[in-house]
Amino acid sequence: MKNELIGTQPRPGRSAAHAAIFKGIESWYNLHRLHSSLGYRSPADYEAALAV
Repeated sequence: MKNELIGTQPRPGRSAAHAAIFKGIESWYNLHRLHSSLGYRSPADYEAALAV
């Protein structure tokens, strides 16, 4: 996660790092990771299937 967030840039402050981690979790991880309770589909795929 450290390499993905800052790479070769200078380290951000604590609040900037917290905001970046929160954004990464909310915008990608929670939408794309597979859930066993959803039949090993991501929440985005599951919701799309319900909408059809």
